[in-house]
Amino acid sequence: MKTSNLIIAAVAAFSIGSCKSNLKPEKPSAGDANFATYVAIGNSLTAGFADGSLYRSGQINSYPNMLAEQFKAVGGGEFKQPLLPGEAGWPIAPGYNQKFVLGYSTDCKMTTSLGPVLYGSGGNTFDTAGSATNIASQGPFNNVGIPGIRCIDYLLNGYGMLNPYAGRFFSNPATQRPLDVAVSAVPTFFTMWLGANDVLGYATGGGVGNVGGVAIGDISPTTIFKLVYDSTVSTVVKLGAKGVLINIPDVTSIPYFTTVPAKGLALTDPAQVTALNAAYAPLGITFTLGANYFIMADADAPGGLRQMTADDYVCLTIPTDSLKCYGMGSIIPIPDKYVLDRTEVAAVKTATTAFNQIIADDANKYHLGLMDANSYLKTLQSGITWNGVTYSPTFVTGGAFSLDGVHLTPRGYALVANQIIHVINQTYHSTISDVDINSHNGILFP
Repeated sequence: MKTSNLIIAAVAAFSIGSCKSNLKPEKPSAGDANFATYVAIGNSLTAGFADGSLYRSGQINSYPNMLAEQFKAVGGGEFKQPLLPGEAGWPIAPGYNQKFVLGYSTDCKMTTSLGPVLYGSGGNTFDTAGSATNIASQGPFNNVGIPGIRCIDYLLNGYGMLNPYAGRFFSNPATQRPLDVAVSAVPTFFTMWLGANDVLGYATGGGVGNVGGVAIGDISPTTIFKLVYDSTVSTVVKLGAKGVLINIPDVTSIPYFTTVPAKGLALTDPAQVTALNAAYAPLGITFTLGANYFIMADADAPGGLRQMTADDYVCLTIPTDSLKCYGMGSIIPIPDKYVLDRTEVAAVKTATTAFNQIIADDANKYHLGLMDANSYLKTLQSGITWNGVTYSPTFVTGGAFSLDGVHLTPRGYALVANQIIHVINQTYHSTISDVDINSHNGILFP
């Protein structure tokens, strides 16, 4: 997510540790807002991306679609999404195709366990025929979330020719800007969760891109981000729309970076400890029985490698068989593309802080609601309980994140929807009902 997009949000004023439902307020009202035409601007998180791909039921369980359902009680109108025809997942961006599902696989030690496997592994039927067909005639669409899009892409003419998913619902893919498509429905209310991909591609790629570059996998330049973000918000607000802006989470809080521990080299054989200590003695690296930090490649370290620290993060995409059976992380350094090191983490955090300040400034400038995704995701670390069910960012079992470790489950997207509703109610004096989080699915077990 390597789209973006990853991930949730809330305002600090709300009690997060134990969420109480607000499913049926006494009298739902729109307050100071007009929900007749709601448009959702964003990236993969807005589109409903999950499990490493985009598929129809994921789109149906997108947080904008959940919001639109709640808005109906306060004057909300029809909400159109550019739905895909099937469930297999569609190759909409480099590195993504069929989705992950939970299934059984056997590792290099011949141990069979339950974990993410590709959709096709279980003999599932592929149903992607017609996914690339242009459906612009069915629009204009209200959910214009585009997997893979960055904030700095939003004023780019012809973007539909660069991104197949955008191309399928843009009426003029060769000439239109994403902003043109977003305002074609003339929104009266909007949400905007844009900007995560301006740091996420760099992070999920192990920091091999550049800081302040414009290529995919770079951290976007702050000056361009500010110009495009403000131009987008200004254009929508000038139409008379009110809305909520959503900021960028700290990517180091998501399962993509927290599932494989940096101190994950378990040594149980004294002979192996002795051999590794002898091999790494010239670099001053030592090992002990038990848990040890992995060895990683680092061009700036003596010998081009070093031992990881608690400030380095292993990417979820690392080949685990290589760790278990073939010496990666011990006799073979983990390649740079599988590690977000402490210097790269600092670059991501610096950019995230700068981008979030821009988002906050625009919320204040245009008198819009602001949902603090960055703070909420950090709060999620200790768990959130909703009507007796606890959610956390733990991979697979936490209930909030899907099998790609970046995007959310339907329940995770419902958490997002409710935080947006809380911000709307606070900002616009509305009394909109919460989504029933527990009525949506988490990870589906075989």
